[in-house]
Amino acid sequence: MEHGGRGWSPGCSSRLAGRGVVRVRRTAPVANAVGLVAGYALDRLLGDPRRWHPVAGFGQVAGALESRLHRPDRTAGAVFTALAVGGPVVLGAVAAAATRDRPVSRAVLVAAGTWTVLGGRTLRHEAAVMGRTLRDGDLPAARRRLGNLCGRDPSTLDESELARATVESVAENTSDAVVAPLLWGAVAGLPGLLGYRAANTLDAMVGHRSERYARFGTPAARLDDLLNLVPSRLTGLLTIAVAPVANGDREQAWRVWRRDRNDHPSPNAGQCEAAMAGALGVRLGGRNRYFGRSEVRPFLGDGPRPEARHLKRAARISGAVGLAALGLAAAYPVTVGRLAGAVARRSLRAVAARSGNGLRSGGAEGGLRSDAAGGGLRMAGRNGRLLSGGVGSERGLFRGAARRGSGR
Repeated sequence: MEHGGRGWSPGCSSRLAGRGVVRVRRTAPVANAVGLVAGYALDRLLGDPRRWHPVAGFGQVAGALESRLHRPDRTAGAVFTALAVGGPVVLGAVAAAATRDRPVSRAVLVAAGTWTVLGGRTLRHEAAVMGRTLRDGDLPAARRRLGNLCGRDPSTLDESELARATVESVAENTSDAVVAPLLWGAVAGLPGLLGYRAANTLDAMVGHRSERYARFGTPAARLDDLLNLVPSRLTGLLTIAVAPVANGDREQAWRVWRRDRNDHPSPNAGQCEAAMAGALGVRLGGRNRYFGRSEVRPFLGDGPRPEARHLKRAARISGAVGLAALGLAAAYPVTVGRLAGAVARRSLRAVAARSGNGLRSGGAEGGLRSDAAGGGLRMAGRNGRLLSGGVGSERGLFRGAARRGSGR
């Protein structure tokens, strides 16, 4: 079939396909960035859903899976972690692939996912309520409220210890519930958002040091530590940068962060808590009492112990860190992420080109050697088919030429 004039041609088709690929590469990062901003705005305005929260639903499913797979060893814990985290990642990947060339749908999905996994508004709200309760002198109500922030036993805690627990929880959860989800959403899109929240939820469920989860929960705890290595350090640096919004001192926050951040037993929590201690000018750390056990944490910072008045400042710093992290996350897909993708594609094309050249040259030389040694005849037709015939026989060659001539 001939193509003349302005009719359709294979070249035109390939050019349009190429333009479509370029358009997808340009719109997908923008859709991710828009989705992150919209999801953050929804969390800022609405907070967590009061009913039918997807994370709570995931927790129920993970709990049922844990009851079936639990064994007092790390192998069972690794299988549980892989299944519980892999499911949301696969779901996010399928959704991302389905909206590859639909930027509006992609942005809506990323916005919904971001709203689902963020917890910044709820975190700040709990800190504000705790501050008001402590200022009112209502210790029983404050002790009941602490369970919304952490798993410590509040039955014997006074105002200072309740305030310290709140500041430490705000500092750590600013990374876990705000910075880390935004960062992973920027780097890996919807699969990154859902996968990170799944891993972080598993750590809260089975990652603590109890008799039941001492070994089973280790893989989930290690995965959460790995995923938070970069976000926690970014949270510390952003806390230092925004310290003045709560009348904090950047130089003091920087000094305390550099000196105390690695004293904490957690590889990540100390990054956030040390920076917050320096920004607020307070001293964190000490004995933490949990239900059935207690831990002694090193002191972070040089100031007095926290009081109710420090909680509002901690919440203000947390909000400013979230906004700064959002700016970085929204900029990443359309700047560094796009550049990294272009470099990766160019590298893959170069590797494919070198492999193709090697195959062509090797095939030609190998074919000549094979013909000379075995007497076989091999010929690559213009249509790319490989035609072969034996010694003294032209049947294969002529049959291939006939097929080409007949258009079959």
